[in-house]
Amino acid sequence: MHITVLAGGVGAARFLRGLKAAAPGDEITVIGNTGDDITLFGLRVCPDLDTVMYTLGGGINEDQGWGRADETFTVRTELAAYGAAPDWFTLGDRDFATHIVRSQLLGAGQPLSAVTEVLCHRWQPGVRLLPMSDDAVETHVVLSSEQTVVHFQEWWVRMHAQTPAARIIAMGADTARPAPGVLEAIGDADVVLFPPSNPVVSIGTILSVPGIRQAVAEKTVVGVSPIIGGAPVRGMADACLATIGVQTSAAAVASHYGADLLDGWLVDDQDKDSAEELTRSGIAVRAMPLLMRDLPATSAIASAALDLARELA
Repeated sequence: MHITVLAGGVGAARFLRGLKAAAPGDEITVIGNTGDDITLFGLRVCPDLDTVMYTLGGGINEDQGWGRADETFTVRTELAAYGAAPDWFTLGDRDFATHIVRSQLLGAGQPLSAVTEVLCHRWQPGVRLLPMSDDAVETHVVLSSEQTVVHFQEWWVRMHAQTPAARIIAMGADTARPAPGVLEAIGDADVVLFPPSNPVVSIGTILSVPGIRQAVAEKTVVGVSPIIGGAPVRGMADACLATIGVQTSAAAVASHYGADLLDGWLVDDQDKDSAEELTRSGIAVRAMPLLMRDLPATSAIASAALDLARELA
């Protein structure tokens, strides 16, 4: 089976680990969100791509779900001594190495897709990892109170998404092109999966690149709800959903994607009451425990998503 996954960061990476266990003989292509990418200290940082790469390659900090295991922070301390900004985004020494290599290769003229392949050669994640686009796309947030614009990372990391947002904008997405291999991976897929990633700034940003949503809509698509019992599993997706006027519920997120895009939807057992409403709209719903507590639980979720996809196909 050819499986294509649209992926954000921590939630997607953990789901992918379960998917690999559930489908060891299948070909998995991951299309990673690059809207969170940011340039810091002259280096290009790709948080979602790196989180997937580190997690599947065995180098992730398991406690926090992002960054490197056994990390040290000597460079950060030295930057602070110089008064270098920003001081709200933490990069560890091991992580810096990845961003230095990426920036060197980008500076030499290589596209992000080729650079990502080089980085993955070291980590061997066991999937094909593609950025959604080689063109620069950055998610920015328009703050309600000041009507000023900040990078999504500043709103998310420094402000903890507590400052009300008027709009979330994927800058550059409207003129971006899918990276080489992206549309082919979707077209060749037997199923496209949406892991429990942020529907606004992760999967939503990927879908905003021209051509991707249309390609995905032609396939069998099954998603895993990132909302359990009216709250995000992790992160602050509720703040993003509120900004675009979508309720924080499993049913509302599925409706936001729409039946023209989404064929099947996994919800947690405590959200199974939403099944009837979504089924009437044309989205098949299955309920099961969705907390990714460990690899067996996560593998079971991935298996259920694949089973539903086969049923719908």
